[in-house]
Amino acid sequence: MKKKYKILFMIISIIITILILIALIINAMIISKTKNKIISEEDAIQEQFDCILILGAGVWGNSPSPMLEDRLLEGISLYEKGASNKIIMSGDHSRADYDEVNVMKKFAMDKGIKSEDIFMDHAGLSTYDSLYRAKEIFEANKILIVTQEYHLPRALYIAESLGIEAYGVKANPREYAGQTMRNIREIVARVKDFLMCILKPKPAFLGEKIPITGNGDITNDKELNR
Repeated sequence: MKKKYKILFMIISIIITILILIALIINAMIISKTKNKIISEEDAIQEQFDCILILGAGVWGNSPSPMLEDRLLEGISLYEKGASNKIIMSGDHSRADYDEVNVMKKFAMDKGIKSEDIFMDHAGLSTYDSLYRAKEIFEANKILIVTQEYHLPRALYIAESLGIEAYGVKANPREYAGQTMRNIREIVARVKDFLMCILKPKPAFLGEKIPITGNGDITNDKELNR
């Protein structure tokens, strides 16, 4: 009986080891494949992008979390310096009592960005969904992604797999509490999205086309005052 348990333990250990190695290989591949797509603000403003895509993060009531605030400030800076004249705020607005995108748009408007230049993607429920919808709904083909550095390789890998020309600018001018756990979760998320990029499922929500060349106010679902 003990021998059977030992064999079972060995088999399970081998399987776990193989899965960990696969996960590490996938992570290394994603990071390596996208490292040249992470550029400086100075390089970004030499290009002209269809839009700046700011990926959502947590909000605290009507205020962005520190991570989201830094993404917004970097995205606004890139807009002001001419990298693009359009911004997509993509985040979670799946519940009436939780709304990332209106907080994001209001923040940018308070910094002087014109409302019509800001599109809200209310169904950016994941990084994959945000990139998929940026192309299929907003018809953006050349995108500048703004998020923290640890998140950029996955976002850029997804973009490339979906046929989007994308570059990324990091937005982490400070340390964030709980970053070690985020880094661990990101290892798992990269494996998940690696598989998503193979299968290419449609997001839960699509809808009608909203060309990025138009007026961002079409995405407003309530009045936003400065």
